[in-house]
Amino acid sequence: MNAVDLGILIFVLLVVIIIFLSGLHIMKEWERAIVLTLGRFGGIRGPGIIFVYPLISKIQKISTRIQAIAFKTEASFTKDNVPVNLDAVMYFQIIDPKKAVLNIENYSVGTNLSAQTTIREVVGKYNFDEVLSEREKLGESAREIIDEKTEHWGVKVSSVEIRDVLVPQSLQEAMSRQASAERERRSRVTLALAEVEAAQKMVEAAAQYTSDPIAFQLRWMNILYEIGLEGKGTLIMIPMNVMPAGVTNPFQILGLGSAANKTGMLSPSSPDSGQK
Repeated sequence: MNAVDLGILIFVLLVVIIIFLSGLHIMKEWERAIVLTLGRFGGIRGPGIIFVYPLISKIQKISTRIQAIAFKTEASFTKDNVPVNLDAVMYFQIIDPKKAVLNIENYSVGTNLSAQTTIREVVGKYNFDEVLSEREKLGESAREIIDEKTEHWGVKVSSVEIRDVLVPQSLQEAMSRQASAERERRSRVTLALAEVEAAQKMVEAAAQYTSDPIAFQLRWMNILYEIGLEGKGTLIMIPMNVMPAGVTNPFQILGLGSAANKTGMLSPSSPDSGQK
């Protein structure tokens, strides 16, 4: 064998080795390879090192990890004809790589568009107040519908979460006025109920003080004590039983006028004798 033949043999061997190595692929743990041999489905390979026939076979890698897609809907109308825009996130996973490649051109785009149209359909079944307060219920309803649509694509939708509900500025102002009016109504109702309850307690207290004058006097003394603690003014105590001006009869001062008359201790010219 001359040098020319040896060189050709080495070249051929190198070409064969290169072609052989081109058929080796390393697939990660979460990746699967869809093998197409001469344009026909040849199976699913991976993970690890796989070998496909060079030149006549091609592979398409599919990730089996959970994927997240954020999307927004434009001008979705609720059941009571309120326009809202929803900001949502969808989580899905490829469970059948064969269907994800053979049944749809691009499973990611298809799933995203399906989610947007489904959200619009679901929003139309709920009132505006329900959309704001029951986001989890809305997301669960959307997940069931999307999962049913994407089942033929080998896609499993695990959850749909509503991140935000955007409403027009004019509607936000109307909602703010409504909330303010509702708070004002509740405050007035609370104040009225407090007045009614206070009036009832005052009636009960008045009835108790009527039957027990000593308790009323103690309460009056307590009120005077509380007024004195405030320190905002001067408190002057005036006795209620004050001696009338111009009284000369000592028995009247002591409250013994009637007794003196009976005993004859008052003179006929005295005021008591005249009154008698």
